[in-house]
Amino acid sequence: MTMQVYVEYALAENFCMDFVLLACAKFASKNRCGYLRLAIGAALGACFAVAFPLFGLSGFWSVAVKILSGLALGLSGRVKPIKSYIKFTAAFLAFSALLGGLLIAIFSLAGMDYAAGQGYILSSVPVGIPLFAALVLAFVVRRVFRRLAAKYKRTELKCVIYVGDKSVEQTGFFDSGNKVYCGGAPVSVIPLSAACALVDVSALREGVRVNTVAGSRLMKIFTADKIEIYNGENLHTIKYVKIGISPRVITRAVLHPDLAEECGDV
Repeated sequence: MTMQVYVEYALAENFCMDFVLLACAKFASKNRCGYLRLAIGAALGACFAVAFPLFGLSGFWSVAVKILSGLALGLSGRVKPIKSYIKFTAAFLAFSALLGGLLIAIFSLAGMDYAAGQGYILSSVPVGIPLFAALVLAFVVRRVFRRLAAKYKRTELKCVIYVGDKSVEQTGFFDSGNKVYCGGAPVSVIPLSAACALVDVSALREGVRVNTVAGSRLMKIFTADKIEIYNGENLHTIKYVKIGISPRVITRAVLHPDLAEECGDV
């Protein structure tokens, strides 16, 4: 049977699969990149996947180009420090291999046609099958890391926030109700008094609107060089953390739950 491919379907399918795999890598490697970066990377990856068969490469060059494309897609994540890029790219390649193996096994068991070396040609298979598999994988990974982090979310912790040569110590807690993001990065919130010890609040230009009891308010945001979180005898250091200045009076730091994933013994 001759299988026919429509470019728009192939682009849509590859974009969705790449985006989900990149999202899995983001969750697993705890990379705090924005979702817009993932979308751009997925779009470029989809274009490459559709155009690749036209190059007529095989053997060593085919494998080399595919590996290089995977390394390039790793740039969709936050690349500083370099350790973040390595972890993100390794996770992306691992999930890609895992999903590819699962799909080959499913298609082989079901007697479905696929074309090796050209991505999946899906005229004989509903597009929803690989997309569903990718989405399930994303949700499973997210759920696992959320469960691993859950034990930290309601515990009061000591944290120290650093900006340049300045630092401030706070008592804080992980709040699962904190849904504030700025540019795709999670935002932890501290009192105004603590922020004044670190930065010139009046000079801040970055901000995000949040809903409070008094209505919508603009919360000013800055990026801390690092935050040290003490969980008992364990010290966890997270670099380049977005910090918001609470528009209302608070006495403790409200840490974003996404940061809890980086405080697990994983």
